[in-house]
Parts: sequence; structure tokens; C-alpha cells
Amino acid sequence: MADVDQGSVLPSETSPLILDGLNSTDSNGTDAVNATVAKFVATPEGTALAYGSLVFMALLPIFFGALRSVNCGKSKNSSDMPETITGRDAARFPIIASCTLFGLYLFFKIFSQEYINLLLSMYFFVLGILALSHTMSPFMNRIFPANIPIKQYQLLFTQGSGETKEEIVNYEFDTKDMICLVISTVVGVWYILKKHWIANNLFGLAFALNGVELLHLNNVSTGCILLGGLFVYDVFWVFGTNVMVTVAKSFEAPIKLVFPQDLFEKGLGANQFAMLGLGDIVIPGNCLMFSLYPAPSSLKKNTRTYFYTSFLAYIFGLGMTIWVMHTFKHAQPALLYLVPACIGFPVVVALLKGELTEMFRSLQLFDQVQIRALAGPLKDIQRLVPKLHLCCLGCVLLGHCPVGR
Repeated sequence: MADVDQGSVLPSETSPLILDGLNSTDSNGTDAVNATVAKFVATPEGTALAYGSLVFMALLPIFFGALRSVNCGKSKNSSDMPETITGRDAARFPIIASCTLFGLYLFFKIFSQEYINLLLSMYFFVLGILALSHTMSPFMNRIFPANIPIKQYQLLFTQGSGETKEEIVNYEFDTKDMICLVISTVVGVWYILKKHWIANNLFGLAFALNGVELLHLNNVSTGCILLGGLFVYDVFWVFGTNVMVTVAKSFEAPIKLVFPQDLFEKGLGANQFAMLGLGDIVIPGNCLMFSLYPAPSSLKKNTRTYFYTSFLAYIFGLGMTIWVMHTFKHAQPALLYLVPACIGFPVVVALLKGELTEMFRSLQLFDQVQIRALAGPLKDIQRLVPKLHLCCLGCVLLGHCPVGR
């Protein structure tokens, strides 16, 4: 998954800007040209603000995405059920992610980076509009004036005719959804034209929140398999090769959250960023969502002990990542610290409560009624965007290391 990275910033307690003069002499003894290279060094205040903002932004989609995945849409009736990640899927996920990552690496080596990024930008432009619109929808439902009539619309694509007619796309929306789409499109155009970090973060937060809602684990063991596999994936591709770093430096898409470390110096036009990949939000977020219902005894007590424990574990793991990265001045694979924390903390709590066996024996997170309720709010995006794209390019690519911009 993604690294927490400083980009081109090396935090220091010295002055904000250091000019390193490089004086050289040629073989004839004459003075060569003096090369002066500007290297930005963040102030302690800027560094603290950037890292604190990244942690806060990472917690938002995890907390609200996990709660929305359980609570929202309970009034909707649907026989459609979202895709659930099984143990077999979890075992395959790091392999698929590795193939996708290496495939992109080869593409960037063979073809022009400009054209590949143009294609990917258009893809994430469309996907980002849909994700942001879906994220805004509950808020729009609350603030939409009651005196304005709401009209219903339907976008339907079919293939064939008669008894062989097959429904390809069946997208139902109303006036409120149209407004959300318009606002999201404005943000999308802003991102395409300016690549501004605020627009990037709006899309990134929407991707992360939808990712937490969209991916579901069928049991605790699956979560452990997924985290363990991606732990190895993250460490190997970051420390074992330069593939992830190369792809991340070449890849231009809102697959990371960024916050400037030079905000105090340059305001909204700042360009020296601390970064966090969305994969380090979506994957642990899904495991935190599962911890809302880890054992039948906790269900009866109506407690969220495991969720809050996992939530604190995520904060601890992310804090450790930032501390190590800041201390050693090197990008870190966040899952190296998040996986032990997100698995270890709940296991310790389960041992103390005597529920460890019961927690791993729990076969299903949701019963059939809860799954059908969850299908409603996810149905709109799933109809417009193939699930394969959402899983492979919406989640696998979210795990790429954001080293540099």
C-alpha cells in the first residue's frame, strides 16, 4: 500500500529556505559556474500542521465510512448484495496488486508518461465525480429545501431485444443527485485544469470513504489474511525494488491525501507536500468496519469496544509511521506499522475479555437484512462503474506509494 512520505520536504528546525552553493573548478584551474540549488526545509510549525492535518483527514473517511456502511440506507429495500471479500479473494489481492503495479511500471517505461497520465486523469475525473457525488448525497438530502419539487430521472442502457434483452446500466437519480453531480463536476474540472491540492483532497477523501463502504470482509480471518498479504506487498515493493517509487513519481491521480508544509509561507499556493496514500486508509478502514461487530456477545451488549480499540490502534500505527519517517528522513510503508497495530490491539482486547475464539469463529459480519440495506447506497456507483474497475483501479491503485508529485 502507500507510504507516508514527505515528498521533496526534509523537516528541520533551521530556516525555511536554504541555498546550497556548489562551487567547482575545472581541470585547467579556472572557476566553473557556481550552481545554486534551492532546497526547501519545512519549519517545525509547518511540519506539525501538515502531519496533523493528514492524520485528521485519514480518520474522517475511516470513521464516517465505517459507520455509514452499517447505518445508512437501512430504509432501502434491495435484493442486490454488494461483493464481499472472502479469504480466497484476500489471498489473491496482493498478487493482483503486484501485477497491476508492475504493469504500470512497464507502461511508464515503454510509453510516453504524458499520454498515460492523460488517460488516467480522464478515468479518475469520471470516477471522482461519481464518488464525490455519492459522498455528498446524504448531506444534500438534509439541506435541500422542502419547497423545491424533486423530479425523478432514469438512465437506462440495454442490450438485445425481447427475451434476450439484457440490462447494462440502470441508473436512477433525482434533482438532488443532479445538483451533487454539477458540484462534483466543477471540482473535477478544477482538478484537471489546476491539479490543486484542495481539489485532489476532495476527490481523495471521496474515494477513501466510498472504498470503506464498498469493500466488505466476510470474517475476521479474511481481514487478517488481507492485511498480512498487503503487509508483505508493501514492504517488498518499497524496500526491495524501485518499482513503486518509479510508478508513484510518474503517476498523476488523486490517489493520495496531501497537505502543504509551506502553507504559512505561500498560503493556498503552497507546493511542498506531506502525503498519505489512500490505500493506507481504505484497507485498514475496512478492518475497522468489521470490528464494529466482531462477536455475538458484543452485539448483545450493543458495544463498539473493538471498533474504538481498532480506531485508536490506527492512530497509533499512523503516528509511528510519521515519527519513523520524520526521524530517519525516508519514506515508510505505512502498513509496516498499521498492520501490527490494527491486528494486535483488538486481539489483546479479545484475550482480556475472553472472546478471542468467538471473534475468529464469527463467520459473517452482517446478516442478510443488513447486507441488503448496505446494497442500496452502493448501487448507484456500481451500476455506472464496473466492479472490476472499482476493485482494481479504485483500490489497487489507491495503494501506490505517493513518493513525490
